[in-house]
Amino acid sequence: MKRMLHSAILALLALLAMVSSGLGAAKTDKVVNLYIWSEYIPEEIIAAFTKETGIKVNISTYDSNEAMYAKVKLVGKGYDLVVPSSDYVGLMRRENLLLPIDVKKIPNFGLIAPQFTNQSFDPGNGFSIPYMWGSTSLAINTQVVPADTVQKTADLWKPELKGKLLLPNDPREVMGIGLKVLGYSINEKDPEHLRQAFEKLKTLMPQVRVFDSDSPKQALLSGEVAAGLVWNGEAYIANGENKAIRYIYPPEGFSLWLDSFCMPKGAEHVEAAYRFIDYVLQAKVSAAISESMGYSSPNAKVFDFLPAAMKNNVIVNPPVQDAARGEFLDSLDEKTLKIYEDYWVKLKTK
Repeated sequence: MKRMLHSAILALLALLAMVSSGLGAAKTDKVVNLYIWSEYIPEEIIAAFTKETGIKVNISTYDSNEAMYAKVKLVGKGYDLVVPSSDYVGLMRRENLLLPIDVKKIPNFGLIAPQFTNQSFDPGNGFSIPYMWGSTSLAINTQVVPADTVQKTADLWKPELKGKLLLPNDPREVMGIGLKVLGYSINEKDPEHLRQAFEKLKTLMPQVRVFDSDSPKQALLSGEVAAGLVWNGEAYIANGENKAIRYIYPPEGFSLWLDSFCMPKGAEHVEAAYRFIDYVLQAKVSAAISESMGYSSPNAKVFDFLPAAMKNNVIVNPPVQDAARGEFLDSLDEKTLKIYEDYWVKLKTK
């Protein structure tokens, strides 16, 4: 009898442990830790998601793919979702830093336009879900310098822009300036062509007042800089506050990019991460994000919910003839990426 009672007690304790464990799992799954670019998702969207699901979103931000990559690689844990650009999706996938993604757990994945899925950096979207896309091109404050001062990328070297130029804190985008001016691809791998671009960019450094990827629109709005290489969303917001700030698609070409949700290998709240991704991919939600941030959404249904002014805005949606000169950033092999990074360090320390 004692033995039976003892066994019953053990069974009860085991059951309680299972219930307790289940409650703990449910509790921990009520949070998702998002590591994302600065000013890249509206607070209202986060609040609405939490209200609907009960899942709290903890946000940490970064100002460059390099910073995000280095932290994820070094720390390993702490983040459930990151938002790298296409080239870094490819890099992190190759280095086994990401968890596989099951698109069957994301019903709204089917809303993403085909041209943004199954890309070379992540065939079959096994590790990434498109979030936002856009361009990186030239903005000019026409209250600081005449509008015709900057009409093409080569104009950034003009003497009247000395000490008045803003560049992003991003080696791929900055190296892309030198490459495009020389007529090369923004995804150039030839070491000699990269050296030439570096030499060209060395002569641009006296023009640079600030490197900023946190909120570059502020320097344009304040008049601290006259021109800059900025993301179209930043230019869209700046133009909304001051029509004197114009966005230009230069004849030499410019970069296009696609940012995606990925789950780092150390993600601890995977199911909550899936729910967050699926929530953001709703057409109305994607439209609200696009309208607030000024970037383009890969969601094929988003135009059904955007105001006409947004649909027709050339900063957000470049005309076909301009878009044709754009080139999507692609992933690079480690050896080539190291060349970019070495030149980047040299440029910033000159």
